[in-house]
Amino acid sequence: MEPYYDKDGITIYHGDCIRVLKLIPPGMVDLVVTDPPYGVGYAEWDDDIQPLEWLNMCIRKVPLVMFTPGNGSQYKYPAPSWTLCWARPGSVQRAGGGGFSHWEPILVYGKNRMQVDFKMFSPNADDQNHGHPCSKPLSVMRWLIGDASKQGDLVLDPFMGSGTTLVAARELGRRAVGIEINEEYCEIAVKRLAKPPSLWGLLPRPEPRCIFQLAARTRTPLS
Repeated sequence: MEPYYDKDGITIYHGDCIRVLKLIPPGMVDLVVTDPPYGVGYAEWDDDIQPLEWLNMCIRKVPLVMFTPGNGSQYKYPAPSWTLCWARPGSVQRAGGGGFSHWEPILVYGKNRMQVDFKMFSPNADDQNHGHPCSKPLSVMRWLIGDASKQGDLVLDPFMGSGTTLVAARELGRRAVGIEINEEYCEIAVKRLAKPPSLWGLLPRPEPRCIFQLAARTRTPLS
């Protein structure tokens, strides 16, 4: 399985996340930050999900897993080690249960490294118009990755979407691997990564290392 994109420490795989996760050796990834489908039928890829399969694979291999489950889908997952919250006062996004959604939970599995468990963001702070209907603000991913990892760490996003996690990781000097089943979103992520990052010139570049280079060192079979 060849990477869809592999440059400057950022690697993208186009495919089913379960298949790719099986190729990742335990201990290789430092942090998982992701925004999985909520299973509410918002789009064709947002049908019923099997949360235990991908989550258990990540927990077994990665010391810290953090993700946004959606307000109505958080109870589909096992009890987390901790729960964070990001808020967006003045949001005009209507919640499925009625009213407007001004906050979202973030489930944490593993040792919590976050300095605070609540942070407020302006709903208009980031440009989220990237062709994905449920893109998370770049500032939210910067907050999670910045507090929960250090420069040079490897961040994994099994549900990459338009690549917001990868963009945030690159800006903060982290390596990152994204997995996305929809090729259209892979292409959007590649185009976003082609743009000069706002902080990239201020931070040391990590050594580019993709899954297959690391797997070869650990003698992990790749097929």
